[in-house]
Amino acid sequence: MTSNQATRPLRGKDSWQQTVSETYFPLEIETRDRDNFQGEMRCWSLGAVGLSRIQCDGLIYRRQKRHFLNEAQSTLLIAIPEDDEVQFIQGERRTTCKPGGFVLERSDAPYEYWHGRRNRQWVMKVPTASVRARVGASERLGGLAFDGSGGVASFFLSSLRNTAHHIDLIDDTAREAAGNHLLDLLCLAILNDDRVLGSNNSSIRAAHLARAEQFIRENLKAPDLSPQGVADACGISLRYLQRLFFETDQSINGYIRERRLNRCDEELRSALSKATVAEIAYRWGFADQSQFSKHYKARFGRTPTATRKEAGRFHKDG
Repeated sequence: MTSNQATRPLRGKDSWQQTVSETYFPLEIETRDRDNFQGEMRCWSLGAVGLSRIQCDGLIYRRQKRHFLNEAQSTLLIAIPEDDEVQFIQGERRTTCKPGGFVLERSDAPYEYWHGRRNRQWVMKVPTASVRARVGASERLGGLAFDGSGGVASFFLSSLRNTAHHIDLIDDTAREAAGNHLLDLLCLAILNDDRVLGSNNSSIRAAHLARAEQFIRENLKAPDLSPQGVADACGISLRYLQRLFFETDQSINGYIRERRLNRCDEELRSALSKATVAEIAYRWGFADQSQFSKHYKARFGRTPTATRKEAGRFHKDG
């Protein structure tokens, strides 16, 4: 998404499909009237977070497996309908989201999303890795609809609308800060929903795994975070904890390292951070900078320094 894009009135199904695919990710759409379909879109960039305001006639969006087979980075869309309810199917979950709520859409799995009448919506686009680093596995999030009438979910929605109201009055640095704030509030709303821990967690073993993942996320900055420390904090044996992670095809140390790397990558790309690469690595629990650089390059295909320089040029040019 561009930093600040003027409202674009569009006519015809093909124009809308191209615009939506470029803004979010490749999709197919189906409309009642191919040529007379009308829609409008405006987009803003809030650092790693994208925000858009759309209004369009009734339609169906379809995300097929072929659309994401070659995508390296997945994203989540948070759709917030304002005029009419939306319907969403992803995996085995079918959801109705009414105005005043929001629904999560995973880009790395097929889905269908539709509304029958003209509708206004806010759409927030966030990297899946950023959400995973804060709330754990993202596989259980697709298709979850949240009631925004109270609690943290309400705070998230009101903050998003307030940000949109002021967005044209603030610079890129403030926009990035606002994007980080919205991302944190979104993740708090997710974590405050019992279904996040409840879905796929009907057994005691799964509940223990969820508790361990949460403890790790809350203590990522601790350089002495260890598998034994996680096991002790959760009141289970190290061997049992290792089996839980083995069942997810990931080691405990690998889980910790991936989440630390994701948080480092966020900060390396941020215009708000003035810390050096070494300071960022240390802040997120990496005591050995050479090992950090090795793991970072293996994870992202470039060095931390290259990411920092690229981000600096982007913010300077932007």
